[in-house]
Amino acid sequence: MIITSKSQDLSGDWYGALKVGATTLRLSLNFTKTDTGYGGKMISIDQGNSVLPMAWVKLDQNAVSFKTTVANVEYAGTLNEKNIEGTFKQNGQSFPLNFGREKIEKAVLNRPQEPKPPFPYISEEISFLNARDSIMLSGTLTLPLSGSNFPVVVLISGSGPQNRNEELMGHKPFLVLADHLTKNGIAVLRYDDRGVAKSKGNFGTATSADFATDVSAAVKYLKTRNEIDAGKIGLIGHSEGGMIAPMVAADSKEIGFIVLLAGTGVPGKDVLLLQQEMIAKAAGGSEDAIQSNAALMKDLMAILTSGQDANTVNDKFSQRLKQAYLELPDSTKKQTGFEGQFMMQYARLNTIWMKFFLSYDPATALQKLKIPVLALNGSKDLQVSPGQNLPAIEKALKNAGNKQFIIKELPNLNHLFQECKTGAPSEYAEIEQTMSPVLLNEVSGWIKSLLRM
Repeated sequence: MIITSKSQDLSGDWYGALKVGATTLRLSLNFTKTDTGYGGKMISIDQGNSVLPMAWVKLDQNAVSFKTTVANVEYAGTLNEKNIEGTFKQNGQSFPLNFGREKIEKAVLNRPQEPKPPFPYISEEISFLNARDSIMLSGTLTLPLSGSNFPVVVLISGSGPQNRNEELMGHKPFLVLADHLTKNGIAVLRYDDRGVAKSKGNFGTATSADFATDVSAAVKYLKTRNEIDAGKIGLIGHSEGGMIAPMVAADSKEIGFIVLLAGTGVPGKDVLLLQQEMIAKAAGGSEDAIQSNAALMKDLMAILTSGQDANTVNDKFSQRLKQAYLELPDSTKKQTGFEGQFMMQYARLNTIWMKFFLSYDPATALQKLKIPVLALNGSKDLQVSPGQNLPAIEKALKNAGNKQFIIKELPNLNHLFQECKTGAPSEYAEIEQTMSPVLLNEVSGWIKSLLRM
């Protein structure tokens, strides 16, 4: 559907910056004239130049609007001589967003810890095969310059599609960690998640158990390298990666030790409920709203993990959300909209990955581990609470009869192990530090002591 009337020329490229919390995404619009009006596409520059085709474009006088065919994006604005001023909407949320003709350069963030080449070690682009799923994965292997028969660790990223550097909010934690460890004589393999960057496969159809097979494939590859001591292979997992590492180690005799960085010790549903509550409190949410939302999320997660057929789950999910929506104040209803709320919550929670994560109990693997384990959490971690998870990890390891573990809470560090004020995710991008030297030295010192390096 295209509507036009006498107006300015919309064709060509337009550029804008969408600000959502602490995140800024650069977007571009490309409009082309057709016989009946305009067509177009929106490009998310900072999300790999992802293209969102427009289902329709309307230009009525100077009123511009469009809707994309995917991602449920709508936009309405006013076309002036040099810009378009308007509102971006997605899944019931609205944000001011203006576009102009000039390109917006990526903001240069100060990240003093980020290492730059030339590196004082060997950095090799590698690839390895997950034979079970016929997926070729790409990564980087870093090796000390001198010596041989090196101990090695595989880095396992947190939830969401991550590249080999676990890049987020302008930070590259795994690049910083790999650099530190390699300078300390420890080889490191880090890789792009399946379906991300140079790795093949489909990220969206995989669970944590599938990602565990990618780790196993990385270990198998390392055993083919002459520079590596096959008896000294370890795993370092961050967040979800800290759940995956024990899964791999519990079923393998090839893993010599593991490090859990903000790893989980309780089922995902418990982690997410407390995470939601802690972040809401840090943002100044009222106790009534926090408890109401917690009850809603608990019900929604129970519906999704009930094992019922898709239609029943959809119906029950919709009914529970509608009940919560009707209880909202009228002013809030106008801002959210039930349809937008339903689509946003359903799309976020109703995935194969989420269903596995909500139900999986990390103790299943942890209580099988006899190998050395180092488990670290930041005291201000609001995403994986140290108070909730460290005692659970310790209990499971004790149940395993494991006598070679260290459980430690590091003061004043957040989920990314940055030195912080509150621990809120909104701080991540604002903090220049990528990873605290305290954390880096804890990890390298423990591994060197363990391996008597």
